[in-house]
Formats: sequence, C-alpha cells, structure tokens
Amino acid sequence: MSTTPTGTTRTGTATSLLRFATAGSVDDGKSTLVGRLLHDSKSVLADQLEAVERVSLSRGQETPDLALLTDGLRAEREQGITIDVAYRYFATPRRRFILADTPGHVQYTRNMVTGASTAELAVVLVDARNGVVEQTRRHAAVAALLRVPHVVLAVNKMDLVDYAEPVFAAIAAEFTAYAASLGIGDVLAVPISALAGDNVVEPSAHMDWYGGPTLLEHLETVPVGSDPSAEPTRFPVQYVIRPQTEEHPDYRGYAGQLASGVLRVGDPVTVLPSGHTTTVTGIDVLGRATDIAWTPQSVTVRLADDIDISRGDLIATGPAPVPTRDIEATVSHLNERPLRAGDKVLLKHTTRTVRALVKEIGYRIDIDTLERRSGADGLNVNDIGRVVLRTAEPLALDDYTDNRRTGSFLLIDPADGTTLTAGMAGEAFGTVRTTDDSEPDEEDWV
Repeated sequence: MSTTPTGTTRTGTATSLLRFATAGSVDDGKSTLVGRLLHDSKSVLADQLEAVERVSLSRGQETPDLALLTDGLRAEREQGITIDVAYRYFATPRRRFILADTPGHVQYTRNMVTGASTAELAVVLVDARNGVVEQTRRHAAVAALLRVPHVVLAVNKMDLVDYAEPVFAAIAAEFTAYAASLGIGDVLAVPISALAGDNVVEPSAHMDWYGGPTLLEHLETVPVGSDPSAEPTRFPVQYVIRPQTEEHPDYRGYAGQLASGVLRVGDPVTVLPSGHTTTVTGIDVLGRATDIAWTPQSVTVRLADDIDISRGDLIATGPAPVPTRDIEATVSHLNERPLRAGDKVLLKHTTRTVRALVKEIGYRIDIDTLERRSGADGLNVNDIGRVVLRTAEPLALDDYTDNRRTGSFLLIDPADGTTLTAGMAGEAFGTVRTTDDSEPDEEDWV
C-alpha cells in the first residue's frame, strides 16, 4: 500500500483523510446531526460535553442539545442557527475527518462555497416532513458547481414521520433526479434521525426496510483522494528565494505549494505565462534536498536555466494551459454588493493577482429550474451565473473540471479588498455561448 507524504492512503485505512461538508435548510437538524456524529463516534471531550449539558439545562432541556457542539459562536447559540462555517476534526479507527458545518439560512448560502471548495463529499440534509425545498436545490447546485465528487442525501427527522419508507423513497427519488440534471452521478440517500441517533453511527431498529450503510459507515468507506502521479503538475510560485550568502552565492529557488501532480528532479517544465521551458535540477523540502515532491507539499524548486520568474508564475508539466486575458467562467456571487457588467475588479488566481474588467454577465441560473436567465443586469448575493472577464495580464487557468485548484479564482473589490465572487473557469451545467466580442478600452481597466 502506497502512502503519500501527507500520511494519507488510497484506501479506507486509519490514516486516510476525508474532507466533507454538511449543508441543509434552517431547522433541518444539521448541527444536531454533526453533534451526533461527534458524540456517538466518541470524538467529544468530557469538558465539551459537560459544557453542552450545562447550557442545555439552563434552557430547560432535559437532554443535551448536541447542536451546541458545532454552534460555537455566541450569536449562533443565542439564535439557534448556524451563521459561520464551523470546522471540526474527528477520527475513527478507519479514517480521519475534517468536516465543514456550513450555514443553512439562505442569507449565508455563500458560506457553503467556502466550506465545500475543498470537500470530497457533501452531506445535504432535508427534513422528512418538508422534503426537497429551494435551499436543498441550491445546496445541490453549489456542490455540483464546485465539482464535489460524492453527495449524501440525509433524510432527517424520520422519527417524526413514523419511519415511513414511502416518505423516504419519494424524497430520495426527487433529489436524485435533480442531482442527475446537475451532473452529480454519485448520490447515496440515507434515512436518519439525528436526534435519536438512527442510522447516523449505529443502524436503526426502526427502519429494517433500509439495507444500506449508516452515515458514518459510508463516510468511512467512500473512496477518497486521487493519484497525484496521474495529474499534470501545477506549481504556483509564491516566493523567489535568493539568499546570496557566501555559502550559497548562486542559489536561486522558487518556493510554493504543489497544487496538483508530482514533481521530480529531471522533469521538463514550462513556466507560464512566459512559455519558457527548462528542467528541474533540485527540490528542497524543509531545507533538505529530495528527488520527488507530491501534492500538497510546500517545496522550493530549482531550475536549470536562469529565467525571469516572479510570484504568481506557474511551473507546469504535461499539457499546459494556454495563457489568456479573456476568461469565461461560472461564478457564485458572495457579496451584498451586486456584480455588474463594467465593474473593475481584482482577480486572484493561485498566487497571482491582476486587474480585470467584467465585460458581460452572460446569464443567471434559476436554481429551481436550472434555466439560464439571460439579460440580467447583474448578480446579487448567492446568485450563480456566467460571466465574461478581461484581465490586464494573461493568466494560465485550467478548466475547473480538470483541476479544482488552478481552475478557480476570486474576484476582489479593489477599493477595500473584500471578496466579491468565487469563480470556476470553464462550463457548468451544460454549454452556453457568448456573443459580445467587443474589447474594453485601455482606460477602462482598473
């Protein structure tokens, strides 16, 4: 069995790591579900449980409110809702987990983009009494947009519908059909009761008609990770190191984190956006030379030729992306300030930030019908849509479907540095054509 430098393996052994996100509408019981996972998997410290019991008693509750294990902000505890993304680490004998508990309220849907951006699995929660609602579809759309490989539909509160199989079957069929229309192929539906613990960690005695795994069983066994050696290497340069000391008078290295792939001494590489080619002559990890580096190690790379390379350049192997100043992308707008055609923004791609102009808002996606509504004058907070951008300098972006790290970017307000929009280069939910071929004037750029 091969092990990467991060300590993860390709199978569901004790050292493998799964990053997953949870999402659901308000009052679907998402925080209770996460609390139940932590509690029943013995991942809660005694003092944490005592604090939860104390707060629950002060509210007049007879049993501990497990939702308090994840609702860490005081505002969340007072309101009984999740506002921010809460990250939690826990482990079982079979696997380690990093979970991102994302907000359910529509006002904070944008936070799911943050929580799910690095996830390999998304748990979408629905209330068995309400079934699939608009927020359920929105969360599924965000998961599809971010290319999350695996989705679990957790149909919660089955105890409030008498554990009825027809109720579960109808919800599962509706969600699976909607997910398929988004291009999500791997969906597992699990009937649960987070409050009672049914099918969360232990199998339910009330739903013998369900023959699938519990939620935790699936989390422990779902395939995770990918083989870095099968991916093209992408190394964004973060810092140029030139100590120029007596000991190292001619040392020149390029520091950063491998975004994808494997880098070896002797590999031919292309430096983007310049297009110059050279060879890797050395790789340093924590000050020590090595012959190979794996994603996501932070390393310093030395090259055979003295090429003009600076922060934001991309060192690549294999088929390299073609640098361009014209970018078409699907975006999720995160800010209360609308994004409109003609806006001047900063575009941050890996370690490179450039000026950009929003040339066109191609369309906005209707989450209910997945129709592309053209003619939109802008994108409002939580909207998903299509934009055309023109950058002041060329960028080397992969298609997001090929590489989540080098295919994504952020749009930033140049006035105050706040994040406006998360973008995914390439197509999502099908193909769209843009017809505006006009060029922005030089003075229109930021």
